[in-house]
Amino acid sequence: MPRIGILVILLTMTWVARAQAENNYNVLFIAVDDLRPELGCYGRSPTVSPSLDELAKHSVVFRNHFVQVPTCGASRYALLTGRSPSKTGALGNEAMYSGKTALSGEQMPGAQSLPELFRRSGYHTTLIGKVSHTADGKVYAYNGKGDGRDEVPHAWDDLATPYGPWKRGWGIFFAYADGKHREDGGGHSDLMEFTVEKDNELPDGMMAETAIEKLKAYGKSDERFFMGLGFFKPHLPFVATRQDWEAVDAMDIQPAPHGTKPDTAYWHTSGEFYKYKTDYPKTNPLAKEDQITARKAYLACVRYTDRQIGKVLAALKETGLEDSTIVVVWGDHGWHLGESALWAKHVSHERALNSPLLVKVPGVTDQGRMTSALAETLDIYPTLVQLCDPKFKQTEHPLDGVSLASIVQGTDDKVRDVAVSYWRGNQVSVRDDQYRLIVQMQKGTPQKMELYDIRETPDPVENLVSEKPDVVSKLLHAVQDATP
Repeated sequence: MPRIGILVILLTMTWVARAQAENNYNVLFIAVDDLRPELGCYGRSPTVSPSLDELAKHSVVFRNHFVQVPTCGASRYALLTGRSPSKTGALGNEAMYSGKTALSGEQMPGAQSLPELFRRSGYHTTLIGKVSHTADGKVYAYNGKGDGRDEVPHAWDDLATPYGPWKRGWGIFFAYADGKHREDGGGHSDLMEFTVEKDNELPDGMMAETAIEKLKAYGKSDERFFMGLGFFKPHLPFVATRQDWEAVDAMDIQPAPHGTKPDTAYWHTSGEFYKYKTDYPKTNPLAKEDQITARKAYLACVRYTDRQIGKVLAALKETGLEDSTIVVVWGDHGWHLGESALWAKHVSHERALNSPLLVKVPGVTDQGRMTSALAETLDIYPTLVQLCDPKFKQTEHPLDGVSLASIVQGTDDKVRDVAVSYWRGNQVSVRDDQYRLIVQMQKGTPQKMELYDIRETPDPVENLVSEKPDVVSKLLHAVQDATP
């Protein structure tokens, strides 16, 4: 080989080595919509999550991870911007692209989002599915109206979501079989459908295949990558393959504990759930046998998504990328499965705010570990920055979270004393290692206070405000500290 060719190769190898020394890891970030900790690795039985349970054996599993807001768009806004709703006021689904909270279309001196920061560090960034609020990262309403601009500006090199016969973003999100979807004008609104035989006959299966192809391409290149992969299920409607329903239908699933409406100021009528068509009376609470049917439908969707995640993780290993890639699996909020006569999120109680968080770091978390350390969604951004050490670290606004890297690395047992969440109507919900306090703040004055002992049950069964004044006082200080 001519000397000049050898020199070019050596210079290229040196540049790649230097870039990778500054950008320590690739990132595979997997978001799952409406996923509560209904997984074997969280102690649930019977389990429908063999792939995630296997991942957990080599990850730090956060038992007490809580989202900032119990709704998709606002929770993802906090994740991607690293900013608290107490600073931004971002509590709605359109926060990323609408109103005062919208991200600027102009590139700012600092990164406005997590993927933008990695992109400006030299990572190739790919989006597949729902990582921000919209189903494909493009701004369109449910009915298809919109200008299609990037929901998160300057964040993604590649918007790679496949559409199949559904043709557009919200079509794939509310999909039924054969290209039908909730917003196509055909009146499709069945709560559940389990008719297809193959995984790729539904959008999440198509997205897994796309992710695998992207990983194969990354495996042949030397560039760092940040992939955001957002699966839709188990979000409504409950749609998966026939095999998923048959497997779960054979399981012994119990009706919801504490399945009647509690004595709480923080409750709603599960309007989204009850809009869907069912073969049984839509009473509230549902009859026990109907509760079991709906719970099985949710679990069948979890089983389907778990299998797609397993395929992607297998590809990560097969391409040789497993040893250089951090894997994060995150649920954007929890979900009620009939507990408290709720079938939804959108409340300030434990089940709506608690979601899975698994962090796998090659060579660091290989033995796997469950931690009870409190964690917030806000903490993911600074954690990835500390672990990956990207070249570009300037953010347009200060990050409000706390890095969990020391917990992941096993040098600390905790990094925060409380986790704080927000909801509309000035609701603030604060959780320590035992209790949850929910208040409505009116001009700095707490009202409608409710205190629950989570070690007894995650459901709002007994309000302890009168019995535990010291606990209320301590947690109120945390509320006031977190409320400007």
